[in-house]
Amino acid sequence: MAIAAGCLPGPVAVAAGPLRVGGAILEPVDLATLPGFPGPDPVASLDAFRRTCATPPVDIAATVAGKAEDLAAVCSRAASVEPQEAGAFFTRNFDAYRIVRPGEAGGPPRRTGFLTGYFEPELTGALVAGPGFNTPALARPDDLVSLAPGETKPGLDPALRAARTTGTGFEPYPDRASIEEGGIGERARPLLYLRDPVDLFVLQVQGSGRVRLPDGRAVRVLYDGRNGRPYTSVAKLIVQAGHLPLEGLTLARWTGWLRANPALAKPLMQANASYIFFRLAEVEDPGLGPPGAAGVPLTPGRSLAVDSALWRYGTPFWLEGRIAGEDASGRLVVAADTGSAIVGPARGDLYLGTGEAAGIAAGNLRDAVGFVVLLPKPRMAPLP
Repeated sequence: MAIAAGCLPGPVAVAAGPLRVGGAILEPVDLATLPGFPGPDPVASLDAFRRTCATPPVDIAATVAGKAEDLAAVCSRAASVEPQEAGAFFTRNFDAYRIVRPGEAGGPPRRTGFLTGYFEPELTGALVAGPGFNTPALARPDDLVSLAPGETKPGLDPALRAARTTGTGFEPYPDRASIEEGGIGERARPLLYLRDPVDLFVLQVQGSGRVRLPDGRAVRVLYDGRNGRPYTSVAKLIVQAGHLPLEGLTLARWTGWLRANPALAKPLMQANASYIFFRLAEVEDPGLGPPGAAGVPLTPGRSLAVDSALWRYGTPFWLEGRIAGEDASGRLVVAADTGSAIVGPARGDLYLGTGEAAGIAAGNLRDAVGFVVLLPKPRMAPLP
């Protein structure tokens, strides 16, 4: 989900002693000592990194994540790297740090974080309402004002990430229930129509998707803002209410339950106050995903959604552990997206591709993995 790319505000500073980000210590580690680094396909990681280099440069003050010009310098070197040198490129140009968070309740430091997966759903729909397609996906309303991280408006709860204009200032944007009951009138026009509210809900949770039209064409439905209300997991609510057990819960299972129980489904979905608005685009490269918050197409298995208040887009991460059932002991990924549920220095959401198979893989990915961040070496440092 898109917010200001490259933003790195707040409590991240250079200090004597250990480097820190978001309450975590960055513990130096030698890339050569990481089992399996740079993974089975470093060329795919290099390609994902190059794509993030295409984003416009953003002037960011010096922080523990390095200077913007340091990352720009690494990007310029990436353009000429031969495929067989992909792994060595990361070793030469980045310093590695393991993200270590404080222990809970006085316990030992936590050296793992939490990784989930997301995907681009492939749905069916129509540009005009008709039999079988009567649930609208709405365009961005003309009175929606999105707020950047740390930005507030007078009289608004600082936790809100959007507002709407009034004659005298700003007020909270209506929540999901109000919008679905007509609370914004004709401020947002329908872009297309999906088969049911569950398909729309899945599209909003994932942030974007492909929609197959009756004539066989596919269009991409992209994130274009949200109402700024907090996100609540409907799957978690279903479990808490005792409708389904947590064990074995998948996207297919909880969406199937919603469709089978429409009377119960509506209030549960409306308990998630967050509401996403969209825009349409062509599918330019079927092998790549939609643009992430960094503004470039997502690479399946290599693009990572991170907390954009802590990490700059284009930052590589080594994920320590077996990812999505692979035999490899880790994976080299690149920060290219964000999401309202992705909070903290060791929290990531891995983009896994388009369609049903990717959705199954994403639903099964809920792993504790180690997070090692690769920060660009300063330009003045000699490269070996």
